Amino acid sequence: MPDRGGGPTGPRIRVGRPSGRARTLLMTLGVLAVLGMAFVMFAGFWTDWLWYRSVNYSSVFTTTLWTKIGLFFVFGLLMAAAVGFNVWLAHRMRPPLSAMSMEQQSLDRYRMGIAPYKRWLLLAITALVGLIAGASAAGQWQTWLMWVNGVPFHQKDPQFHLDVSFYAFDLPWYRFLLAFGFAATVLSLIAAALTHYLYGGLRLTSPGARATAAATGHLSVLLGVFVALKAVAYWLDRYGLAVKSSDFKATGDWTGLRYVDANAYLPAKTILFCIAVICALLFFATLWRRTWQLPVIGFGLMVLSAILIGGLYPAIVQKFQVQPNEQAKEAPYVAKNLKATREAYGIDDAQVTEYDGTSNTKDKDKLRTDADATASIRLLDPNVVSPTFQQLQQMKNYYAFPTNLDVDRYTKDGKDQDTVIGLRELNLAGIPKQNWINDHFRYTHGYGVVSAKGTTADGNGQPVFTESDLPSSGDLGTYEQRIYYGEKTTEYSIVGGPQKEIDYSDDSGEKTTSYQGKSGVSLSNPINRAAYAVAFGEPQILYSGAIGDGSRILYNRTPKQRVEAVAPWLTIDGDAYPAVVDGRIQWIVDAYTTTNGYPYASRTTLGDTTADSLTAGNTQRAVMAQQNQVNYIRNSVKATVDAYTGEVKLYQWDTEDPVLKTWMKAFPGTVKPRTDISPSLMSHLRYPQDLFKVQRELLTRYHVKDAQTFLSGSEVWQVPDDPTNKSGNAVPPYYLSMKMPDQSAQAFSLTTTFTPNGRDNLSAFMSVNAEAGSPDYGKIRVLKLPTSKTVDGPKQVQSQFNSEQDIAESIRLLKGGDSDIEYGNLLTVPIDGGLLYVEPVYVRGGGLKYPLLRKVLVTYGGNTAFEDTLGQALDKVFGAQTSTSPPGTGTTNPPPPSGNPTVQQALQDAQKAFDAGQEALKKGDWGAYGQAQKDLQDALKRAAEAQSKAGKTTGGSSGAKGGTSPSAGPSGSPGSSPSGSPSSSPSGSPSGSGGG
Repeated sequence: MPDRGGGPTGPRIRVGRPSGRARTLLMTLGVLAVLGMAFVMFAGFWTDWLWYRSVNYSSVFTTTLWTKIGLFFVFGLLMAAAVGFNVWLAHRMRPPLSAMSMEQQSLDRYRMGIAPYKRWLLLAITALVGLIAGASAAGQWQTWLMWVNGVPFHQKDPQFHLDVSFYAFDLPWYRFLLAFGFAATVLSLIAAALTHYLYGGLRLTSPGARATAAATGHLSVLLGVFVALKAVAYWLDRYGLAVKSSDFKATGDWTGLRYVDANAYLPAKTILFCIAVICALLFFATLWRRTWQLPVIGFGLMVLSAILIGGLYPAIVQKFQVQPNEQAKEAPYVAKNLKATREAYGIDDAQVTEYDGTSNTKDKDKLRTDADATASIRLLDPNVVSPTFQQLQQMKNYYAFPTNLDVDRYTKDGKDQDTVIGLRELNLAGIPKQNWINDHFRYTHGYGVVSAKGTTADGNGQPVFTESDLPSSGDLGTYEQRIYYGEKTTEYSIVGGPQKEIDYSDDSGEKTTSYQGKSGVSLSNPINRAAYAVAFGEPQILYSGAIGDGSRILYNRTPKQRVEAVAPWLTIDGDAYPAVVDGRIQWIVDAYTTTNGYPYASRTTLGDTTADSLTAGNTQRAVMAQQNQVNYIRNSVKATVDAYTGEVKLYQWDTEDPVLKTWMKAFPGTVKPRTDISPSLMSHLRYPQDLFKVQRELLTRYHVKDAQTFLSGSEVWQVPDDPTNKSGNAVPPYYLSMKMPDQSAQAFSLTTTFTPNGRDNLSAFMSVNAEAGSPDYGKIRVLKLPTSKTVDGPKQVQSQFNSEQDIAESIRLLKGGDSDIEYGNLLTVPIDGGLLYVEPVYVRGGGLKYPLLRKVLVTYGGNTAFEDTLGQALDKVFGAQTSTSPPGTGTTNPPPPSGNPTVQQALQDAQKAFDAGQEALKKGDWGAYGQAQKDLQDALKRAAEAQSKAGKTTGGSSGAKGGTSPSAGPSGSPGSSPSGSPSSSPSGSPSGSGGG
């Protein structure tokens, strides 16, 4: 028996047992690590599948997945087979050992070293190249789906007379196949050459033949395949000229054939194709001739031809034929580019008309009346008043509005009203106490819509809300107010379980709810909980007691995220906007189909084209795919995302778009027909801003149809910088209800201006009908100003505003104390041959953290006004009053005296309130100013009531209602005369002017 206390075998027993345990532990840890990695990979796949199933777009997930898997295996196996076969063939063709040179005999140790593992080594090499090739091919799933499902455009290119679908759908796939063929051939050539060298088929330093006949034949065939593929590349390059981008000095970026392409590169590619075919045949001929002489000579001639014919000859043609007479040579090709570019961007039907820019109308009353009839001037700038909405309607810190609000249309009393709208979304940063339960279980959603009239403000410069308070109430009726999906909702929430969610709180206490929608993924399954715990890195999801029966996890919650996920083949507009439709809050998302394969159409970079002063530094109003270059775009899909359920619906908007038809074939059933759009939804659809920005950028050059004018560059325009700030970025387009000179009635429109390249005067005004239900929807109208005279552009108008002495002094007074001035959107409206510019002026300061509308700048025909209201400004500019102005408006006479002591006392109080308001204005004390305005209204109301009782009528009674008129301004009292004396309507302004 061994001595357990310390015999010779004792140490062996004590050492051996820990060693076995350690091996078991290491094996266990290894197995657990592999299982852990496998579960992490499974969690990502499983959660993706669950999400797509929850939004009823599982077909998108499966189609994409199976396409990727198919491409991975097909091309991975092809690459592995090509490389593996050539390695096997080279090994099989190895010479006998007795024939090997001394150089090769020195490699014996390497051959002996890999001999036992050569099958495994071959398998490893082929598996590696197969995995790399398969992964690369899987990334081409969109190219494959477009090729296999492509439909014709029924338009042919002007050079080769092939349908555009060949360039958009076929050519990209052929180029991928060609690139794959080159990669497979090169890798096979390298692998075969190394194998031949290792086993004696190739010799580098030994005397005598450098290669065996077998090696020579094998490698020559691979080189022949390579050259044959080069011949195919030359042939495809011919068609590639139609979609090739180049820098053309006369026009900048250029796509399509130019003179040198058609007359030098095109024949050169054809000749090189023929030479490459002959050279490939010479390489194949070595199977019989067993010599490299002719193939090497042929290959050298091909390289020399590529230099001389493909490079030098086109340069000579460009230098000696094109440059001496460039305009005449290039004009036919420029005409093709003009036509194709206008068609590809949907600007071929743009109506360009001459516009004088100066009105010849002498009737001031007519001009004043036409100003009201031509446009509903929107004074409430959605890009300025978000802080005002925040201050007045946030209600709770855990709610917030987006930085930029949206403009929509709502009908009230049978009349469409331009409306500024925003949602009270969830703001996690404002939660009183942040922890995992509060962030993801208690505070889960926003609440309610807030909207205001776009054309008016109240007597204190605040928005006139048409939907407000908490819960929201107003003109929008009854609708589901909870907002679980929104632009600011970026974190996941777990809802519907035992934990109650906070709706809002009021004087009666906290209001709670539990999510009743079917959105999200159920967490009742422990596998689902484990998968999300891993996918989100939140282990508490796995064991938290706050999760129970009915719990669902909501994520991918922004409208853009959801539409991008269910339709990855669409390019999404940077700005989703909300609308109340049939009792639901719906996010409306514009989506585009694009391609960069439209022949002769010039390319543009979407990220650069759609950037402006609003997108700069604003993460919530992003630009489209940053560096995505396209030369064809259509707003082919209108999408909606329900703010409560998260339901995503895609509607076919452009029924003729072949790119959309192709994707609808690839993903059947995902896009609903246009006829499914309800009338209530149709009334809120609009022309998208990003498409408009792309089109206006193209129209800076492509508004001309004459090739000679295009080449001269004399008619090039530019989008002006935003004059209302110093960002240096392009002015954004503005939504506005207006009518162009050829229209009979106002239409909801999207507008912009152009200036000549490098100058600030106005060259054109552009408008597009943005009313989706209108037969005129999408019609682009461009008013082209004469080049023979100068018409002020936006920057010059802004400078004119800032430089006029009276205006500058008024602005100085407004900025008294710590107040700041903010300029709203500078709107341009064509009226009777001239151009009306209107700009609201906001004041932020005096203890207030939000801007209030205080003044309106207006200019027309060289006349400028800076008044409290739009109506007053228009009256001053046109020197007339509209018949819609209420009694007492526009006068500067004090109210007539009265013998009634109550009336006299009320008027004295009114004068005191007016004086107090003036004093507060000078100090920049807006709180005191607002109180003085209220006192003024109360005094006038008392005067009116006293007069009414006495059976008398005074001028002050008309002013008693003035406090509710649009935008009583603070530079003096609203309605004050230039001298500062109170008018008969000190708190009012023309309510009929639509001012604000």
